[in-house]
Amino acid sequence: MAHASEARSALRRSRIKKLVLALVLIGFIVFVIIDSTTNGYIKDGIQTFLRWIEENPIEGFFMFMGVYVLATVLFVPGLILTLGAGYVFSNAFGTGLGLFVGTISVFVGASLGSMLAFLISRYILREWAVGLTEKFPIFRAIDQALEEKGLKIIILLRLSPVIPFNALNYVCGVTAVSFKDYSLALFAMLPGTILYVFLGASAQSLATIGSSTDSKALTISTVVVGVVLGIVAVALSSRYAKKELNKILDQEEEANERIAGGEGEGGKSQDRDNFVHDAA
Repeated sequence: MAHASEARSALRRSRIKKLVLALVLIGFIVFVIIDSTTNGYIKDGIQTFLRWIEENPIEGFFMFMGVYVLATVLFVPGLILTLGAGYVFSNAFGTGLGLFVGTISVFVGASLGSMLAFLISRYILREWAVGLTEKFPIFRAIDQALEEKGLKIIILLRLSPVIPFNALNYVCGVTAVSFKDYSLALFAMLPGTILYVFLGASAQSLATIGSSTDSKALTISTVVVGVVLGIVAVALSSRYAKKELNKILDQEEEANERIAGGEGEGGKSQDRDNFVHDAA
């Protein structure tokens, strides 16, 4: 009895911790959304931070990665940081080395932030998601498809810049995709990272990053390719989920048939026993 009471108390404490963490996270995300459409304090802060990195590139390299981790977890749009990395590190180290340093800093920061967001999501929401998969076959099918084909699907989603980067981290954490597959798929961010760091390096100033005609044309081309890749990823996900759903429904049908067959055999056995008893 005491063990059961302790288990209930531990479960209650765990749920309270998850609720507090979720509320804090939601509060930060709401602030980011409101600020991006009103005062722009975060954008101004990023600009100030990037100017500091330009003057202190060595310390800035490590600070930048830490800030990018926080930005990823808190849904701060990373485009300004990525473009800014290209600009400040190219100015500090020259174009060649600057592109390399900028790409590494963005990729490492974004990857660590993505993995942290994934783990937070899995800690807070996975239990709830498992409940959905137990109730609804369609959710179970999607979950199993991502568990088996997650690497391929997430790579395609990562290659598409039109898929919300920060949201994808949390969505993946809810699913059954393995942490290993999720982490490996992060390397699919590299092409886009290199592109946007290069665009930042070609800017005339921090205030004009990404605003040149060439940059806009390249960005439009990237978005078009991203839309195509996003459609392919969704189509593959639907295909795999449909196959898993059919498999689940077949398994449930077989289980029901076995249960019905067992009940039938039990009924026949009971009839035979009654017949023998009456004859005696």
